[in-house]
Formats: sequence, structure tokens, C-alpha cells
Amino acid sequence: MITGIGMVTPAGADTATTWKTVCAGRPTAAADPRLAGLTIDFSCMVTGFDAELVLGVDARRMDPFTQFAVAAARAAVADAELADGSWHPTRAGVVLGTAVGGQQTWEEQGQRLRDRGARMVNPLTVPRAIPNIAAGTVAMDLGLHGPSLSVATACASGTTALGHALDLIRAGRCDVVLAGGTEATSTPLLATAFDRLKALSRNSANPAGACRPFDEQRDGFVLGEGATMLVLERAADAAARGRRAYARLLGYGSTSDAYHLTSPAPDGHWAELALRQALADAGVHASDVALVNAHATSTPQGDAIEARLIERVFGRGAAVTSTKGVTGHLLGAAGAVEAGLTALSIAQGVIPPTANFGSADADAADIDIVHGTAREVPVPLAVSNSFGFGGQNAVVVLGSV
Repeated sequence: MITGIGMVTPAGADTATTWKTVCAGRPTAAADPRLAGLTIDFSCMVTGFDAELVLGVDARRMDPFTQFAVAAARAAVADAELADGSWHPTRAGVVLGTAVGGQQTWEEQGQRLRDRGARMVNPLTVPRAIPNIAAGTVAMDLGLHGPSLSVATACASGTTALGHALDLIRAGRCDVVLAGGTEATSTPLLATAFDRLKALSRNSANPAGACRPFDEQRDGFVLGEGATMLVLERAADAAARGRRAYARLLGYGSTSDAYHLTSPAPDGHWAELALRQALADAGVHASDVALVNAHATSTPQGDAIEARLIERVFGRGAAVTSTKGVTGHLLGAAGAVEAGLTALSIAQGVIPPTANFGSADADAADIDIVHGTAREVPVPLAVSNSFGFGGQNAVVVLGSV
């Protein structure tokens, strides 16, 4: 069961604000002062989040990707109404996905080394920046002495983390798992590197309209940042303490294209297999799925391949949305954000619209893309797709309680 959700995203520094912004279909991309002077000078930024106000002076020892994770984890635990000592420390764990880790720290300290010399490099550079430190810090902050795992499957990391967390619960190794993803990659080097790959939208003239999932005018994704953490626990444990749940995490599938560094396999075969694995793991049929929260980042190639595989599996039987038009692409956190939003869709019977969608690309013409306004409809069963560089695919299935 998903009994707690904590979010720090470009759409809001808390879950309620994020949900409201996403349901309004209001894009958050804007000029980013951290990227001033670069070809790509905009991103989807987290605003209204004061790390020291939320985390105290300890925030100074953390890269932003860790700050986001710890804040989201605390919010998720509070939302689940899990008080201190309500879990056995060795039976509670954390599984956290990130594609890059502490990139801001690496870039800042590299610049400091060049400008001011070796003696001015922060001795905490390594523990601030290594990818596992966000999960480690969440464990320290909450007193979790069970497994502390870090997952790196590029843009599928958050979804992969949820899959591993589900397995920990089902295997009986943990009673409670904090699972999700975090990322803070709106940095000069990363923005330039992604631009060199021709992965980013260059619509600096209209940042808010830059991320256009499934639209025929899409030209690349927009970098986003933030974190989402979910509290997972068994249904019986949640019921015993009288806790409501948002949704059930029912199934997980994972495959590899084994094809190319950056391009997905053109026929989408292996991504489709991950989706079908997740449905089989959940013990459900594609015809029962009401919602697909698509990976759809707004890249010309990736969206087209995903649209075709959605059509093959669901036809027009499932509504499709991509919330990246609002949040941008949070890379290793994206799958966690989208799983959290999917759980809220199930709990509230509302499917957020795909922002900036105007005219469908030819490959997406035969799927039911929710756009314009949110759609109020029961969502008993949903899937959330994530696909990463290196051809790593991950899909989760969520159902109503």
C-alpha cells in the first residue's frame, strides 16, 4: 500500500501544491539564472523551498539532490502518520533512485579548484556528491536501519526504486520502505551536455511552451529538479493502525533494450515487454487499465515510440497523460513523481491534462491523450512508464484500494 506521499517539485514545494498545479496543466518552465548565458537558459525550477528552513543548518552539508530527498521523505512519513518509533528500525528501509547524484557539488568544487586552488576544495565534496548519499541521509534522518539502496537506471531510476521496494515488502524483508527518486541537475555542465546531445528543447523564446509531450511541434525535453518519496507498507499493517491508503502498488516490470547509448529501440519491443511484465506481475489485464502516465519527455523519437507501444497494448481503451509538460523532466526522480501523481489520480478520480498539447503527432493520433483540462473519471487501475538512457525500462502498476 502507498500510505504516504512527499513531494518537492517544480510544480510545488509540497504534495498539495504540486497536485493542484499539475491538474491545472500550468507549465513551470522559466528562465533559470543558474543557466544564464548558455544556449539552454531555462528549466523547471523548485521555488518556494528554503532548505535551511525545512532541514535546519544540516542542509548546508547536503547537495540539493539530498535536500530534496530528505524533505520529501519527512513529508511522506508525516503524511502516512507514522510517528517516531512506530516501526522496528531494522525492518524499515529506503530505496532511492537518482540518475546523476550531486552534480551541483561536483561542478561548484571543480570551479573552485580551478579558480582558487586545491586547498579551497570542500573536504565534504565526495560525501556531498556521491549518488548513494541521498538514501544514506534519509536513513540517518529517520533512523532506518534496514536496507538502504541507491538505484541508477537513468530516467527510469525512480520507478526502478519503487519496484525494488515492492520486492522488499513482498519478500518479507521490510515492514516499511521509503521509496522514490531525487534529482538536481539544472547545472551549466549538465544543461550544456544534454544540449550537445540535442536532447533539450531550444525554445528559449517561450520556455513555458517548450515541453510538449506527444505534440507534433515538440523538439526536446526541459530539465526539472526535485524529489518524491512514497511510504510503502503491507495492507494489513496499514489497516491495523487505521491508516488510509492512496493506492496499491501491484506490479513491476523491467527490461533492457541492449541497443544504444541514448536511442530507444525503434520498435519499442523491450519497453513493451516491461509493460506486459508489470501487468502480469500485478495479475491484471491491459483492458482493465484506465490510465497510462506516460514517460513522454517531449523528444521527437521517444514520444513516437512510446505512443505506438501504448496503442499496441491499450488502443484507445486507456487515457494517456504526460505530466512532464508541467514539471519538466526530473530524470532519476521522474518515475517517482509520476507514480505519486498516478496514486493521487486513483485516490481522487482525476487525470491531469498533458500541458502544451495542441496537435497530435501522427504516431500519437490513435491514443486517448488527456489535454486541455483535467478529466474527472474513476481510475481503478493505472500504469506509469519510465525509460532511461542505456535502454533501461521500468513500469509499475497501481490500483485502487
